[in-house]
Amino acid sequence: MAPSASRHVADTVASAEAGLRLDRWLNARLPDLSRTRVQALVEAGLVRVAGAPAKASRRLKAGERVEAEVPPPPPEELAPEAVELRVIFEDDHVLVVDKPAGMVTHPGAGRDTGTLAAAALAHAPAVAGVGGPRRPGIVHRLDKGTSGLIVLAKTQAAYEALTAQLARRTVSRRYLCLVYGRIRRDAGVIDAPIGRDPRSRVRMAVVTGGKGRRSVTRFQVLERFAGASYVECRLETGRTHQIRVHLASLGHPLLGDETYGRRRAAAPPVSPALLEGLGGVALHAAGLAFNHPASGAPVSFESPLHPRIARLLDALREAGRR
Repeated sequence: MAPSASRHVADTVASAEAGLRLDRWLNARLPDLSRTRVQALVEAGLVRVAGAPAKASRRLKAGERVEAEVPPPPPEELAPEAVELRVIFEDDHVLVVDKPAGMVTHPGAGRDTGTLAAAALAHAPAVAGVGGPRRPGIVHRLDKGTSGLIVLAKTQAAYEALTAQLARRTVSRRYLCLVYGRIRRDAGVIDAPIGRDPRSRVRMAVVTGGKGRRSVTRFQVLERFAGASYVECRLETGRTHQIRVHLASLGHPLLGDETYGRRRAAAPPVSPALLEGLGGVALHAAGLAFNHPASGAPVSFESPLHPRIARLLDALREAGRR
């Protein structure tokens, strides 16, 4: 079969295989795939047990029918895509972009097109070969549902300088967000390790027992409303979903966050249409500062609160005046 074709795998669980986890059973049938790739197939709903999607941790029973669709692997090199970018700053070394909510930073499970990386490759072909082939120029990332400032490197030297600054925690990243509930403290520091949620491959969580990486978020409450708070956050570390996980761990998930906000309190007094119009989570990367990788001079950039969040903020202020 041509390497670019999809594969369909179907088999019945033998008696000797009863009790095996679904992902381990699949790994035996698909030895050319990593366990991470197999788990990604399961999470994407491409694996069915007895005709229904199942979790990777499911224990199989003898006689059950398992079917899996294995799409072709993504190409090693990313293809450029002519997608419009809101460029805040650009020179021969760096590119600073104001990313819209809904755009994925780089290709990943389930999303290979329409990414910031592909758009940057079309806008600035020099980023090809900088960093990884599937993440050209990408120094750090923003979640799909987050809008705001992100910096890309246009040369390998700039990439190495910026990633070193991130490692030293000298890159300043300021975020604005709206969360459920009234945060009692005016300001604080959340110092709690984050790792993969043991109950879900697509979620992160505050974890204990040395299983997570140290994660530090500083926050300050800017305004409080009935059922919501307007908060500024500054990252000292840059873990996946860090702000979303940390604020949810306090009982104050972000507005619009379906992943970490399912157990949220009552919704604030705003139109449901405004919440639906977020197009992501109520999180905006408003400030970014670092030392320029070529000159060493400090540079900083600001992005005004995106209208999708500003409309919600205005509605909350108006409701408070009634």
